[in-house]
Amino acid sequence: MVDYHAANNQSSSGAVQTYMEQENDWDRDLLLDPAWERQQRKTFTAWCNSHLRKAGTQIDNIEEDFRDGLKLMLLLEVISGERLPKPERGKMRVHKINNVNKALNFIASKGVKLVSIGAEEIVDGNVKMTLGMIWTIILRFAIQDISVEETSAKEGLLLWCQRKTAPYKNVNVQNFHISWKDGLAFNALIHRHRPDLIDYDSLRKDDPVTNLNNAFEVAEKHLDIPKMLDAEDIVGTLRPDEKAIMTYVSSFYHAFSGAQKAETAANRICKVLAVNQENEQMMEEYEKLASDLLEWIRRTIPWLENRTQEKTVKDLQAKQEDFRDYRCVHKPPKVQEKCQLEISFNTLQTKLRLSNRPAFMPSEGRMVSDINGAWHTLEGAEKGYEEWILSEIRRLERLEHLAEKFHQKAAIHESWTDGKEAMLTQKDYETSTLAEVKALLKKHEAFESDLAAHQDRVEQIAAIAQELNQLDYYDAANVNARCQKICDQWDILGALTHSRKDSLERTEKQLESIDELYLEYAKRAAPFNNWMEGAMEDLQDMFIVHNIVEIQDLITAHEQFKSTLTEANMEREAIQSIQAEVQKIAQSNGIKLSGSNPYTTITPESIDNKWERAMAMVPQRDNALQEELNKQKSNDTLRATFATQANAVGAYIKDKMEEIGRISIEMNGTLEDQLTNLKEYQTSIMSYMPEINKLEGYHQLIQEALIFDNQYTKYTMEHLRVGWEQLLTTIARTINEVENQILTRDAKGISQEQLYEYRASFNHFDKDHSGALMAEEFKACLISLGYDVENDKGDTEFARIMSIVDPNGSGAVTFQAFIDFMSTETTDRDTADQVIASFKILAADKNYIMAEELRRELPPDQAEYCIARMAPYTGPDAVPGALDYMSFSTALYGESDL
Repeated sequence: MVDYHAANNQSSSGAVQTYMEQENDWDRDLLLDPAWERQQRKTFTAWCNSHLRKAGTQIDNIEEDFRDGLKLMLLLEVISGERLPKPERGKMRVHKINNVNKALNFIASKGVKLVSIGAEEIVDGNVKMTLGMIWTIILRFAIQDISVEETSAKEGLLLWCQRKTAPYKNVNVQNFHISWKDGLAFNALIHRHRPDLIDYDSLRKDDPVTNLNNAFEVAEKHLDIPKMLDAEDIVGTLRPDEKAIMTYVSSFYHAFSGAQKAETAANRICKVLAVNQENEQMMEEYEKLASDLLEWIRRTIPWLENRTQEKTVKDLQAKQEDFRDYRCVHKPPKVQEKCQLEISFNTLQTKLRLSNRPAFMPSEGRMVSDINGAWHTLEGAEKGYEEWILSEIRRLERLEHLAEKFHQKAAIHESWTDGKEAMLTQKDYETSTLAEVKALLKKHEAFESDLAAHQDRVEQIAAIAQELNQLDYYDAANVNARCQKICDQWDILGALTHSRKDSLERTEKQLESIDELYLEYAKRAAPFNNWMEGAMEDLQDMFIVHNIVEIQDLITAHEQFKSTLTEANMEREAIQSIQAEVQKIAQSNGIKLSGSNPYTTITPESIDNKWERAMAMVPQRDNALQEELNKQKSNDTLRATFATQANAVGAYIKDKMEEIGRISIEMNGTLEDQLTNLKEYQTSIMSYMPEINKLEGYHQLIQEALIFDNQYTKYTMEHLRVGWEQLLTTIARTINEVENQILTRDAKGISQEQLYEYRASFNHFDKDHSGALMAEEFKACLISLGYDVENDKGDTEFARIMSIVDPNGSGAVTFQAFIDFMSTETTDRDTADQVIASFKILAADKNYIMAEELRRELPPDQAEYCIARMAPYTGPDAVPGALDYMSFSTALYGESDL
């Protein structure tokens, strides 16, 4: 009836082909037996339905339901797991024949040679041909692949039955017909694998119907094997149908042989889930550490960006002390956390690559680059805050100096204007003689000269007030009020002066006598008095300098002032000689002087007193300038001390950065030796920390002395701090790289010699010693290792390799990526397909899995882990509670593995 030939697998199909050839003629005769035909109908129908129910359908009449070819094609798709050509949906005979031919062609494509079975016989409902075709399908897909101790197909299935039932009394399986009539062999198979389902010792050989029904019912209820035989048919037939028995027994083989596969699949899933759980824990730890660090940076930056102005230098210096505390106490632990975060990220990525998992992508805003960006922003804010504090100190010093100068000049001016308004409003000229009026007029002219001389001071007061406003002085309101009062009073004095002059000029014709000497005295005494007052203001003027040049400029100006004192003294003596001449004339002519000079209030005594006070201020000014010169010399010494230490530290950091660059390229010995040497080298670097602390001490002295520049060195403390942190981070990263290489070597089983070869090849082509290979350098390295990447086909292969080692398309390949690729090329890995296949075994070949199946096959914690993460299955064969294990497996490895 059927000639079975497997063209693609001679070893597995030879036995079936031989068996088919031996049984061919006998089968043709037996198919004429109605009892055997009935048994085959029932068995084959049940077998087909056991698979068709997976697709949500079944057959009732085996020769009728397969006539249109639709369910036949569906059956082949279910049992093979492959997709057949699209069936034709028409009702005409030609459509049915075409569908059946598609099914027969698919059977033939599996190495089965069909003899005497044509599509027309199946469409016409030929029972003999239909049963023969179904038997061919059963033989190919249910029996052919059975293999026991180098036997296969029928002999393999028979040997399996003999091995499993050997320990049982009254059971002797020699064939697939009369050996099964008493039902004990069926019960023995079930009891051997599931002793909890059958009480074998209670069975009796002389009660075959009870034995058979017991086995059939237990298999259907507990093993999901449909009832394919009737006990009465087997017992009532001299020789039961062999094909029916083989078909039913093969279901037991497949049901029980899956137990070992389920255990293996469960172990594989446990291993995969354990790795995934560990990786997820590391991801959670990274996310928390990154969140905490970013939160600290987020809280700190507003503090560093706060530019609230203080009123005094003392208040601002308190802020400077807080900033120094942040630098020395709060920031260093965060530098360590940032370094540890990068190390943890690199280690996690290495573990993910070794376990064939997709690379870890942190939450948005928590990438290492995001943290580096936030850190860069923090350091920018830090630098800006420090510069702002220093500029604010300068500004407040300037403000305090200007404010004191303003109040000093304002007090002098207010003292001068005191009583002037009352003097200008008196009407003494109305009752005065001509001489007295002329005297009053001359006195008023002298006052105008004095008023003009004070105009410069008023303008200086207004200019200082304006500068205080521009620099945002905190007490600007009081300064403005005082300045406005002075200006208003000055305007009033100007108006009153003009009014009094007019009044005196109207009476000038009546006044002819005037004392020229008094007038000359008044005219010369007033400017000299103003000069002395200005000199005393200058001698008491506060000064702020920041270097030796500035103080030397002040000393030079002071020396120039002292050089004018001789000439000034001569002017003072000349003024005093005028007053002496007045006294001489009065005594010579017997004139009785009536009081003081009518043209001025400046007396010779006041001039001498101011001169003596000014002369006393000169040595005080000398001492103050000398003290400041000494202070600036001391500051210059501090600059030189700091510069010497800073230049030494800067050179040390530069040398060590170059040295660690060479070490990372030229490392020799085992990875453990390299790791030990690097850690010892790290310890030696850390021993230099006292020199850094010494430099910090010098820097603190510099800041306390308010020194803002240093011409002796190009280094700043901020520059050296960044360099030191970069040196420590570079060493830590290099150590982490070696640790990851050890982890890769141990996980992948790479020998030390292989690592030496990989390192030597990498270093050979890394011409610029940058620690990374450009695309052409990497291609040459692959060629040296035996990879064919030169021709057109090689270009495609090289592009594939570059997508692995350089997924971001940067154009450079790091040594770690190179090691990961080489280790991946030489080791085996779990894949998503393997995990999906394992879940499919646990699910009894279904496209979904139930929660109770996971709990039965997996440890409790990992079963619940899967249940919590698997999405509901939504396929056409979905049932309530079905879980989608395919998408879950895909998520473990990423889309690229499918």
